[in-house]
Amino acid sequence: MSSSTTATGPGGTPADTGPTRLRWLALAVLVLAVLLVGIDVTVLGLAAPFLSEDLRPSSTQLLWIGDVYSFVIAGMLVSMGSLGDRIGRKKLLLTGSVAFGALSVLTAYAHSPEAMILWRALMGVAGATLMPATLALIRNIFPDPRERSLAVGIWGAMTAAGTAVGPVVGGFLLEHYWWGSVFLINLPVMAVLVLVGAKLLPESRNPAPGPWDLPGVGLSMVGLIALVYAVKETAAHGFRWDAAGAAVVGAGALYAFVRRQLRLPAPLLDMRLFAHRGFSGAVLADLLTILGLSGLVFFLSQFLQTVQGRSPLQAGLAELPAAIGSVVAGLFAGRVARRTSVRGAVSGGLAAVGAALGGCLWLQPTTGYPLLGGVLLVVGVGAGLAFTVTADVILSTVPKEQAGAASAVSETAYELGAALGIALLGSVVTGVYRSFGTPPGVSPDAAEHARQSLGEAVRTADALPAAAGTGLLDAARDSFTEGLRYGAGAGAVVLLAAAFLAWRLLRGQRLEES
Repeated sequence: MSSSTTATGPGGTPADTGPTRLRWLALAVLVLAVLLVGIDVTVLGLAAPFLSEDLRPSSTQLLWIGDVYSFVIAGMLVSMGSLGDRIGRKKLLLTGSVAFGALSVLTAYAHSPEAMILWRALMGVAGATLMPATLALIRNIFPDPRERSLAVGIWGAMTAAGTAVGPVVGGFLLEHYWWGSVFLINLPVMAVLVLVGAKLLPESRNPAPGPWDLPGVGLSMVGLIALVYAVKETAAHGFRWDAAGAAVVGAGALYAFVRRQLRLPAPLLDMRLFAHRGFSGAVLADLLTILGLSGLVFFLSQFLQTVQGRSPLQAGLAELPAAIGSVVAGLFAGRVARRTSVRGAVSGGLAAVGAALGGCLWLQPTTGYPLLGGVLLVVGVGAGLAFTVTADVILSTVPKEQAGAASAVSETAYELGAALGIALLGSVVTGVYRSFGTPPGVSPDAAEHARQSLGEAVRTADALPAAAGTGLLDAARDSFTEGLRYGAGAGAVVLLAAAFLAWRLLRGQRLEES
């Protein structure tokens, strides 16, 4: 193996990425960004009750505080991936990192719900620059396929680790400091990323990108944001005309986007990539996987804390097996896919996740940790194996000049899958939860308040006499657990269907050899 590799430099000229040691140091810098984004995704859920007490947002404002980051990042990923291909992925990554750090400070010291919503939205814009740029840079820093498979595995492992470490770090900080501290942890990480990355990372871009399609940027943003909004609002509040209108606007904008991209000589996103069965199969597998998982992940923290009485830190530690399994599987995913097959690795990973979710059908409020820990470990191994191999397939099937746009498609599938999963599977959990009857000694009004959410049930129970409050809380916990079982069962069906589709669509697909 050669001790040095080349990547596309400014203007498309070759740029030496340096000895092997420098390549892996560059990767260490890149994974700092994805680790941070993973932490930021999960840490806000823990901080929400604390900032609610301080900022006093309305229920609608609290929903926007939680959702606006994912709305914006979903809408901006394709545009930012394409922008990085044009202006340089290193430049975009470092600029986005500086902006992400500055906005973290503003978010930590937000003085009103409106300010919090604004800063979180702008953090979504900055966050959209990070994920596609890191994966695209890996495509250029590691031209050797086997090295790249390991690098993608480490990248995916750190993404999963960040998602799992978020509750642990957030739980520790919230038990000792104020809620803004969960955002200030971004600063030292971003400082290291910018200072070290400026020296270590090679620049890469498309040498002949064509002009940036601003109308296409607008259409993709409007389409994706409107679609995600429609799905989430329908899940939270049922059918409403504003959500239906947003769905129509979103579908129309995405249709116009696709038509426009097919006509342009230098499109924002080359839609012909989807004609490659391996690329489209990998993207679809990613979308269905996170769709099936997100409902469980979203409600599991509530189950661990509100049903089983764990503290935020204990709940975060309880979820660590998923991260451990994902890290280990990600590191060995490339080797497994080469020794077996791509479709075997992806389908096997998805089937394992589906089987683990099926194990949640026996979940009870008093279920011991061995079952929960075992389920989370298998979920982590299966998801880490599938996600790593599909990311490698996506990068391998496109020209390196389009690596940013292709990476953005993968991340967009992840965001859309998360939105759809929380909306569709979340509606299953919520629908079952709201069906519990009124316990003896509890007024119909109090029971109706408790049916709004499990957190509302806890607050309502605290205001009732001891016996009535205990009865209400037991009924709410039993109903929530039943809803979680139904949601996990639906997720298992989705994952097994994804495994079947991956087996069909990834037929004959192989990872590149050295």
